Amino acid sequence: MPKRTLYSEDHDLFRESVKKMYAKELVPFVEEWETKGLVSREFWKACGDNGMLLPDIPEAYGGGGLDFKFNAILLEETALAGTTGPAFGVHNDIVAHYIHNYGSETVKSHWLPKMASGEAIGAICMSEPSTGSDLKAVRTKSTPVDGGFILNGSKTFITNGINADVAVIAARVGDDSGAKAISLFVVACNEKGFIKGNKLNKVGNRSSDTAELFFEDLFVPTENMLGEQGSGFIYMMKELPQERMSIAISCQAAAQHAYDLAVDYVKERKAFGKAVIDFQNTRFVLADMKAKLQVGWAHLDACIQALVDKELTTTEAASAKLWHSELRCEVVDNCLQMFGGYGYIEEYEIARLWRDARVMRIYGGTSEIMKDLISRSI
Repeated sequence: MPKRTLYSEDHDLFRESVKKMYAKELVPFVEEWETKGLVSREFWKACGDNGMLLPDIPEAYGGGGLDFKFNAILLEETALAGTTGPAFGVHNDIVAHYIHNYGSETVKSHWLPKMASGEAIGAICMSEPSTGSDLKAVRTKSTPVDGGFILNGSKTFITNGINADVAVIAARVGDDSGAKAISLFVVACNEKGFIKGNKLNKVGNRSSDTAELFFEDLFVPTENMLGEQGSGFIYMMKELPQERMSIAISCQAAAQHAYDLAVDYVKERKAFGKAVIDFQNTRFVLADMKAKLQVGWAHLDACIQALVDKELTTTEAASAKLWHSELRCEVVDNCLQMFGGYGYIEEYEIARLWRDARVMRIYGGTSEIMKDLISRSI
């Protein structure tokens, strides 16, 4: 990995503390979480105890009062540890920010401290069985009643869906079919009418619990609406760049981790009487990946700084998500090839990294959607 100038000494100290904590609380349990299909709540509590949750949320609400670079370090180190399990990108970077940016003082004071301690795990509920990247087509309906709203509908592909204690839900108020009818609501997941369905059996990202959710006459108090009625779609568009940057960060670090594993393997593995790395093709493929990773880190750091400075555009975030997710798939696939048959065996970590990579080109907006967004700026 090239030397980076993005981070300060404080960031470096935080990174070292995360690595030490992961060595004790994360790495030994990855296989167990993969088998069970979710991360233990004990790990989330340990993260809270170690100041790893909501790092860029103000201290008044239990957060760290720091900048997004601390969030980025968590995403990087999680990927470098070889897992996608603890979905910090959802909990820290998305749900907490919706609540902080648009929630009432009551909602913020109630949920953010619990999320910062690990007592409450967050989920974002946008995707539906018939609605993925086209968020304007959300069908979950919210009907106004005395004191609040009644929600009916369903969501799918919801990260943290099983573990979640608090959810931000996109729903349509009224009969208008356009984006102006969409509003956002904060809901406790133990409320009557909030039903957790099946934990989805995914190809990869198995330790990150993903579920179907159903809302049957779910009552939501008026004060639990985020921001203004009908502004939900606008809020989602404002928050998506940070979500896509979170994905880009994880992808870059995961690609680097796969590369590092492959380099170690080809130096030890022998074929035809010599180390696999001694073959010219191996060295050329590694050199190509190393060059692309170098470019990737430079681009990523520029985007992170732009995000911290509130200068990152929607187009730049889409470009980052597109480029780094495609890079991750390319690098991981090339690295698996270097392992030969062993790369296709589950006991080898590279197999898991390969499985986990594919969805990155789908969620947070497909590569095709990213290209369409980018093309609008041309």
